[in-house]
Amino acid sequence: MSLSEKDYTVPALQKGLQILEIFDSQRRRLSQSEMADTLGVSSSSLYRIVQTLTSMGYLNKVGTNTYALGSQVITRGFSYLASREIVEIATPLITHLRDSTSLSSHLAIREGIEALYVFRALALQRISVNVPVGTRFPCHTTAMGRALLIGMSPDELGMLYQNQRLDGYPDPAPQTLPDLIALCEKERGQGWSLHYSDYSTAIAVPVRNFTGAVVAAINVSGPDVIMQKEGVQERLIGTLKRAANSIMKEIGGDYSKSAIK
Repeated sequence: MSLSEKDYTVPALQKGLQILEIFDSQRRRLSQSEMADTLGVSSSSLYRIVQTLTSMGYLNKVGTNTYALGSQVITRGFSYLASREIVEIATPLITHLRDSTSLSSHLAIREGIEALYVFRALALQRISVNVPVGTRFPCHTTAMGRALLIGMSPDELGMLYQNQRLDGYPDPAPQTLPDLIALCEKERGQGWSLHYSDYSTAIAVPVRNFTGAVVAAINVSGPDVIMQKEGVQERLIGTLKRAANSIMKEIGGDYSKSAIK
């Protein structure tokens, strides 16, 4: 066999992707034996692959030995396919947000446990918060990052942060998983996230797709001397939610959970 004819495929990875491809509108729930029958392999040969997909959130166990597609399939797939679209749609809205508030505004998506900043509208004042495009922060340490976590249940957060250390970051970042879950529950209930750091304050809200999954977040951030003035944060939260709603309308998203009542 020549070098060009060698098979470099990874059988376990191939089977894992084939399992995800089995699910469709007619087959929303499948047992492990049904997966095996479809692929023409033994059920035992799929056990570790199914467990791995489940632990990573790509499959969700919904009954005794029965599985459905997990949230990671939707979140990862939509984030990848729509991130450019979201940036294009959000650019004028975030720029207007910057202009109307005189504060820096950013757009971020989640990659694993990190918030990746994909667009920035930098405030033109001398004192401003500057986070360059391409910057990554641990989600639990910023308002933007936690806005990206708002759509996750406590169980999903536990799975995402399994074996991850949260301590070692300055206050007020949560130092333990229970602290993070409690803070995300609070911020989920109010529909926005807030974080203080280095004499500055940031407020962020989520952007949801048509399934209601959080696929991005937007923020405004500025020096405490501005952000701590009476009534400022309340006004900014309303402005942020309206901007997020405008983005979600353009991408066909679910803005009911963030809409101004």
